[in-house]
Amino acid sequence: MESKFTFNRTTEPGTEQGDRPVSYVTPIRPVNEQQHEAHVSEVEVLKVSGKSRPSSVAGAIAGVIRQTGRVEIQAIGAGATNQAIKAVAIARGYLISSGIDIVCIPAFIDVLIDDEERTAIKLLVERRPGFSGSSTSPVMQ
Repeated sequence: MESKFTFNRTTEPGTEQGDRPVSYVTPIRPVNEQQHEAHVSEVEVLKVSGKSRPSSVAGAIAGVIRQTGRVEIQAIGAGATNQAIKAVAIARGYLISSGIDIVCIPAFIDVLIDDEERTAIKLLVERRPGFSGSSTSPVMQ
């Protein structure tokens, strides 16, 4: 069964526990919204299931990172999220030996599958800014 994800791009955060606004996306730096939307559409998306082999997904992550510098991974459910996290850790090992370190930014997204809205985990994986390129990272020790 093949499903396509449809993103719910609401700009207003939801509310939880009274009127306190809740937002799952924390901006790192101010972003021009038009440039941000154009840049986000260029990110390759890898969809991971609970049956995905982490080493295979890691190879795909490493390949996309080497080519474009960032990749988005989507997972629905605990099993898929587990495989995705393992794949990111393995990909970091693949890349660190060639002088590339990565960071992972997790977020929640709403997707539409078979006309049903589901919550997924989105992992934005990108090159670590300011990494010197040494063969060992202080974070790995």
